[in-house]
Parts: sequence; structure tokens; C-alpha cells
Amino acid sequence: MLDRVRRDVERNALRARNGIKLAAGVDRPGVGLTPKDVVWQRGRTQLWHYRSEKVRYSPPLLIVFSLISRSYILDLTPGNSFVEQLLDAGFDVYMVDWGEPDERDAQNRLEDYVDDYVPAAVDRVREISGADEVNLFGYCFGGDLSLLYAAHHPDAPVRSLSVLATPVDFTEMGPMADIFRSGGMEVDDVVDENGNVPPRIVVQGFRTLTPTAEVTRYVTLWERLWNDEYVAAYQAMTGWSDDHIPFPGAAARETVQMLVRDNGMVTDRLTVGGDRVHLSDIRLPFLTVRADRDHIVPPAATAPLIDLVGSEDKHELRLHAGHMGLVVGRTAAKTTVPEIIGFLRQRSDEHTPGRAAGQEG
Repeated sequence: MLDRVRRDVERNALRARNGIKLAAGVDRPGVGLTPKDVVWQRGRTQLWHYRSEKVRYSPPLLIVFSLISRSYILDLTPGNSFVEQLLDAGFDVYMVDWGEPDERDAQNRLEDYVDDYVPAAVDRVREISGADEVNLFGYCFGGDLSLLYAAHHPDAPVRSLSVLATPVDFTEMGPMADIFRSGGMEVDDVVDENGNVPPRIVVQGFRTLTPTAEVTRYVTLWERLWNDEYVAAYQAMTGWSDDHIPFPGAAARETVQMLVRDNGMVTDRLTVGGDRVHLSDIRLPFLTVRADRDHIVPPAATAPLIDLVGSEDKHELRLHAGHMGLVVGRTAAKTTVPEIIGFLRQRSDEHTPGRAAGQEG
């Protein structure tokens, strides 16, 4: 009994200390710290090349990130980083980061990303690495862009396509999609003075999906506020979940019409650059990773994808995890990332470890 009382007293002291730090906003963990170089830029968009002396697989891996959130969730903190695990496994890793769109990006359409930015990034990766092709990996809405790219460019220099937490059935995306599909809301009702959908609208939209989540997370935080490691992870992950970027207005309008109202991925009503495109035209080795407890991209929204692509070599990985749990935390480290690494290794060539071709510094 005395040991329990002593433990509770110590934990309450730690709760008080960590609570003050949280309230003051001090000792926040650094995020996105894996060393990298900017190897290409167009407007606010950058192509990052992560430094590594361990590269032993080719072709290189190009990650296409989502248009509406910060990419550091894939490189959260040292020891809890998807990118770090890929590098340790021997892959040559690049990422397309969209930066923070402003008024100059308001007229960007989906085709600008699918037919311009992504192909340019693929070409730059091939130029730096000397490889003839890339393995492509799309995260969340970046997965949708990757699907549209692969469907519109069936002869693109891509060896395999993997997507994670990527929605295709937008009728299953909950209230955030419903207000635009049947609730009478238009994108022009929420754009800001720059012509983009502001981050606060995106954040509020995600909060409507789980209205009690914020209360629940504070209860859990209080219970574990004494644990320094938990508090650091909490700060990093909740910081990311509230840290979004503007959604370019023209791309948002097109997304609402083609993907939300027409449900174009499922109904096969997709148009890119004036051309009809079909997910069934995707013939690449394919992997889709989805989560059973994902409240941002619900399981029903990702479920049809495996049957929509035309690949013969296609696989689905379904995990008991949440949206962030797919790429950070124990589930990611023990299951998600090793499975993705296994898929990529089988579709890569192995060579002697060493610095990636074209690596700077």
C-alpha cells in the first residue's frame, strides 16, 4: 500500500510538471528531423531527397504526400519515423512536399498535380538516381493523386504503386463529404481571400467525424501525463492533427464535384486533363494499406480500392489501427512498415550498400 501511495505521489508531481510544460508550450519535440536535401522546386512544391549511406535497393521510392496536411507525420520524431525505417531498410527515399499554398496556387487543378508536378518529380528522381523507373507511394489524398497519375499515364516509368489510407468511396467519408454532396454547401462558401479553403475549415471538418475525440484524448492524456515519453508523442501527434495547410480552391472544387458528388473513383467517372481515365487501367504491382479504426478515412471508404485497380499482382493490408497508427507508433513499427518494406523489396533490385546516386554532401 505504501509503495502505491508513493508511486501516486510521484506521478502526480510529474503530471503537474508536464502539465505546466504543455500549457506553456515548451519542450515540444522536434519533428521532420531526418536529414534531407531539396533537389527540385516549383512554386511552393519541393522534392526532398533523404540522405542515406545505406542504400541497397533500387529503383528509388518516391512518396507523394496529401494536399491538405503536413508531411512530417511520415517523419515524426527520431525513432518514430516511417521515413527513418525505410532508410534503415536500404531504400533511396524521396518525397513530394506541397509546401503551403497561397493565392498563387488557388487556380491549381488536380490535373496540374497529376500531369505536371508528379511527372516532373518522377523525372527528377530518375535523373538524380540514374534509375529508369521509380516505386511510387501515395499517402492519404496523395494516394488519390498517385492513382490518377498511374491511370492517366499507364506507360509511366513506375515499377510498383503503393497507397496508404487512400479514400475511393467518398459516400463513406462522413459529414465532411455529406455537407458538400447533399448539405447544400459549395466550396465557394468556405474559400478565403486567397481563393483557397483555409486550414481551419479542414481541421473543423475532421473534428466533425469524431466529435468526442478531443474530450477522450484529454482524459487519456491526464491518465498518462506522468509519462514523459507519452507526453512527447502526444505533443507531436496532436500537433500534426491540428496542423493543416490550405487546399487550393480549384482542386477543392474539382474534388467535390468529381470525387465527392460523382463518386468518380467508384462509378468510373474520372476525368484528368480532359481525358477519361479508369482505375482499371492501372496494371502495376499494387498494394493498398488501410486501417479498421481510421476515423479520418473510414474503412468503408478504402474498401473498394483493391477491386477497382486492374493489376493482377495486387494486395491489400488491413490493420487494426487508426489513421496515424498506420505510420507512427507500435503498430506502424511492428506491422505496417515491415509489410510495406517486404512488398517493396520483392519488387526491387538489391545491390551493394552505399551512398545513393547523386547524393549531395
